[in-house]
Amino acid sequence: MRPVGAVREPPLQMSYRLTMPAIRKVLIANRSEIALRVVRACAEIGIESVAVYSEADRTSLHVRAADEAYCIGPPPSSESYLRIDKIIETAQRAGADAIHPGYGFLAENAGFADAVQGAGLTWIGPPPEAMRLLGDKLAARKVAQSAGVPVVPGTDVEMDRPEEAATAAEKIGYPVLVKASAGGGGKGMRVVRAREELEAALRTARSEAQSAFGSGVVYLEKYLDKVRHVEIQLIGDQHGNVIHLGERECSIQRRHQKLIEESPSVAVDEKLRARMGEVAVAAAKASGYYSAGTVEFLLDRDKNFYFLEVNARLQVEHPVTEMVTGIDLVIEQLRVAGGRKLSVKQSDVKMRGHAIECRITAEDPFNNFAPSLGEITTVAEPSGPGVRVDSSIYRGGRVPIYYDPMLAKLIVWAPTRAHAILRMRRALEEYRLVGVHTVVPFHIRVMDSLDFQRGNLDTGFVADFLGRAIFKEEGREEAEHIAGIAAALVTDRKRQAGTSAAAPGQGTNGATRESNWRREGRKAGLR
Repeated sequence: MRPVGAVREPPLQMSYRLTMPAIRKVLIANRSEIALRVVRACAEIGIESVAVYSEADRTSLHVRAADEAYCIGPPPSSESYLRIDKIIETAQRAGADAIHPGYGFLAENAGFADAVQGAGLTWIGPPPEAMRLLGDKLAARKVAQSAGVPVVPGTDVEMDRPEEAATAAEKIGYPVLVKASAGGGGKGMRVVRAREELEAALRTARSEAQSAFGSGVVYLEKYLDKVRHVEIQLIGDQHGNVIHLGERECSIQRRHQKLIEESPSVAVDEKLRARMGEVAVAAAKASGYYSAGTVEFLLDRDKNFYFLEVNARLQVEHPVTEMVTGIDLVIEQLRVAGGRKLSVKQSDVKMRGHAIECRITAEDPFNNFAPSLGEITTVAEPSGPGVRVDSSIYRGGRVPIYYDPMLAKLIVWAPTRAHAILRMRRALEEYRLVGVHTVVPFHIRVMDSLDFQRGNLDTGFVADFLGRAIFKEEGREEAEHIAGIAAALVTDRKRQAGTSAAAPGQGTNGATRESNWRREGRKAGLR
């Protein structure tokens, strides 16, 4: 998983193979690409893996890759991936001695962690007490305030009555953010710009949070516009050692759902990185935290940062940190859960080069990111120097309606940010996926954006970008182009008994490609 390039790669911080694991068999209480990611980490250090799956995921890649796999219920997550009793019963039946929650579902559920430990199994994550303190956003605000960390103005108690919320919102000042205290990933969050919108936003956010995380507790925060979203990655062990692995820039997001992440951030210098890292580590140590976790901040143009929340789990975007530090966070989680010390000290952590991650979701960016369901009929993922794909995509796989639309994560590493952008642009162009719409065309256009290339980022970037007329016009051309390709593929399949290929120079990623050399040559009068 180390990046490959023309310069020296970031070295792995240790020989993991030489350290015998204290855990023998791990059940992964999740699905899709993160479950496959954990299966692979287990295989690398000699740990057996157990997959669980719903009836909708029977043929998924994580099921095929694991040493064992067990069905835990019907497709709805409330009847499968959120069933604590079924997951623990399956772990015991399979002879697993540990459970890794991945991210999402039950990953930040302290009750689940308690149940795992109560069943005599090892919980691969933070201690439940720290999860309650920091994983719960309301509790985390109080911890941060007690440590003198600046927080975003907001309420410190649950907002369950519209009248009480209205009074608090007037005091904070509109716009405000209705925010779920549990979970993450943008779920259970609504921006409210006027009093008349508040009651509906409270109701919707509570319902969404209850469905996603099993808790409908929400509170209010001041909505800060035009700021950066920067987070600090932490890893700690059970011996009191906690270190940070630098920052990630996560400002490219839509409706609080991150779309593109990178490390390091162009807005963070060594001095600011050290300050933010020290604050994050202090908060973790104060709560007795260990395992992987992330402290999220809002960063303004004057380099002032404000505590936002703690994600007491592994993050979706953890690969960019792995690419620039050479540290495998999942393997560190497995080691720490087994009682071992961290393999690195703070002084060992060096950030080399630049990494970018694009989330590949089954959504149509030219139709307000509407979910795209169906069967994946053709897929060819990019590769080459410095390219990593954490994916659950395969030919014949179906995108179900029951879960998050993320299909894969495309990550690149290069010696510089400019090179990383060019490499990501190339990798996105190589992506071939037929059967459902994806956000690949959107990512290509972001890579082409001068504002993105210059690092002029904030949390309002995507809204501004999508509002530009040129994006909408290109979207109409995009739809016509993809429709033509789809028609050609159908005809070709009928003629060649199921084989399909795009015409030379064309692809399903939304661009009819013309050689840059040919185009520039034409400008120069060459042929």
